[in-house]
Amino acid sequence: MAGADNVAHDIQSILSSSGRDYLVRNNGDQVKIESLKGKKVGLYFSGSWCGPCRGFTPTLVELYNEVSPKGDFEIIFVSADEDEDSFKGYFSKMPWLAVPFSDSDTRSSLDQLFQVQGIPHLVILDENGRVATEDGTEAIDEHGVAAYPFTPERFAELAEIERANEAAQTLESILVSGDLDFVLGKDGVTIPVSDLVGKTVLLYFSAQWCPPCRAFLPKLIEAYHKIKAKDNALEVVFISSDRDQASFDKFFAEMPWLALPFGDSRKAFLGHKFKVQGIPMLVAIGPSGRTITKEARGLITLYGDEAYPFTEERVKELEAAAEERRALEGREI
Repeated sequence: MAGADNVAHDIQSILSSSGRDYLVRNNGDQVKIESLKGKKVGLYFSGSWCGPCRGFTPTLVELYNEVSPKGDFEIIFVSADEDEDSFKGYFSKMPWLAVPFSDSDTRSSLDQLFQVQGIPHLVILDENGRVATEDGTEAIDEHGVAAYPFTPERFAELAEIERANEAAQTLESILVSGDLDFVLGKDGVTIPVSDLVGKTVLLYFSAQWCPPCRAFLPKLIEAYHKIKAKDNALEVVFISSDRDQASFDKFFAEMPWLALPFGDSRKAFLGHKFKVQGIPMLVAIGPSGRTITKEARGLITLYGDEAYPFTEERVKELEAAAEERRALEGREI
């Protein structure tokens, strides 16, 4: 929220309305807003009709149940539901407070005040009503209870830990989990992850049911074959979001590369680590085992096999060449 970080919001004034100085629990109990004084407050903008919201709410419940006994943190549900029955059904799964559904004016004013563009959206205010983070959804989804106490200092610590983890990342650290130290080749052949060390590895998050995935696959196959013809130190690993084994088998049969087995537990870890919000997504891991880019799909789409090895330096070269071509075409005109 641009420019709002230093504003101290008065919790009483932004959450109350004429004739109402309370919030509600899902059993109908009323809780005075003044009881929030001196607490950190999470404003949870969400709605029952929103799939990502329904996916995130259990994560938030888990964190809340662990943190709320400390007595210094509360969450307020600001509903985006379209009718009271939907609100009540969704709110029944939440252990925290809510702005009453009937008070649409306050819900709307909170949307505007915190410039809510999409949901789920979690704004966390510190004890003084200042915004600690407007990206609470991402912070909790990524760090869970470790994000507490939601201070700038804690977020800086987490960022430093993440940078250290990135620097120490190896291919085995992201693709090996216990006995799961292999990927699938064709005909069910298992290939040790250690065989891929030292190569550029593309993690291909995709699924047969996804139209953009099916549209992108031929482009990726073409680039794969052209790159392999020039440099064999490349591999792709398909990480499936298919709904059943048959769909996985059918889609994987079209691919000339490797895969994680269908239903493999490593998929959840990788999806979380690389913040996979949609598919297809293509993450490039360099020969050192560190992440080169999470935007390899866009690079393949723009430049095909010329995007290899997907480094920042290569992208700058391609952009400079494209700019030079545009300049030449302009002079010819």
